[in-house]
Amino acid sequence: MHLLSRLLAFVLLVSALEARAAAARAAPTRPPGQTAVAGGYKGAIVVDAATGRVLFEDNADLVSPPASMTKLMTAAVVFDRIAAGAFTLQSPVKIDKSDADMGGTQVYLDARETFPVEELLYAAMIQSANDAAYALGRFAGGSVEGFVALMNAKAKELGMTHTTFRSPHGLPPDSRHAIEGDLTTPRDFAVLSRYLLQRTNILKYTSVRLRDFANPPLPPRKAPTQMKNHNNLLGKVAGVDGLKTGLTDAAGYCISLTAQRNGQRVIVVTMGGVNAPNRDLKATELLERGFALLGPGAAPSAPAPRSTGIPTISVPGPTAPASDAPPRLSLPGGR
Repeated sequence: MHLLSRLLAFVLLVSALEARAAAARAAPTRPPGQTAVAGGYKGAIVVDAATGRVLFEDNADLVSPPASMTKLMTAAVVFDRIAAGAFTLQSPVKIDKSDADMGGTQVYLDARETFPVEELLYAAMIQSANDAAYALGRFAGGSVEGFVALMNAKAKELGMTHTTFRSPHGLPPDSRHAIEGDLTTPRDFAVLSRYLLQRTNILKYTSVRLRDFANPPLPPRKAPTQMKNHNNLLGKVAGVDGLKTGLTDAAGYCISLTAQRNGQRVIVVTMGGVNAPNRDLKATELLERGFALLGPGAAPSAPAPRSTGIPTISVPGPTAPASDAPPRLSLPGGR
């Protein structure tokens, strides 16, 4: 009898261990340092693109890396330089070895190649190509450092009071210390998203799901690079036509999302998601909530005339801190 009891206990122990292992395999994977949160994000905001009215916010002033969403500011500065007559969409950009060495997501630029500005814009917005964003920054700013200065000047102009850019692409800094890289908030990125929607033709690039880069290919490139937009909601959720996703270990899964329905447009920004499916689900939920809150009687989200001033988002509540205030960093493991 004693032997039978020990055998039964052993069987129960093995069953428990197998159940625990199965649960671990079924658990969603997360970037290192990320933990699950009830909302599926660490910070979020929903905005009416027409008026700038905040429809919903949850920890919208969280300061965190935007990852590849940074490329939206890269596009904004490139558009500014084109408007100023510095160059055109068809201006040739001679690729440098520093562009080709960026790593991460890329279109595999080669120092022997030359591409028009617009081709690199498509690559940065669709493929989220770090090499293309770096090449654009180096070309448009005279140097990458000069371009980053323009990015920060633009952020200040738009009233993005908790934003600091340090790269044109959003890759982590060499130190891997997030506080030394690009930093922003959901609220600030909603400001940038609204500016791009009302003052540029950003949707021409962010609404494209699939496109070939370098087609036809020229030597040394043997074939075009097939690009696929990282915004999984394009073509799946009604009205979605932009804007940009982002992912690094420190940033988690981020998205600046927009959609237009019946002449109304909503902007959603979420940061710090735990995985892509959860990010997309929560962003879609917030998008639907935004349109529901607008209601059928709301004013259409028609773009404002380009001759008017720079749009800003009206934010109820306390006045935002001055732009020279130190950022309130909130990262995994910190407060």
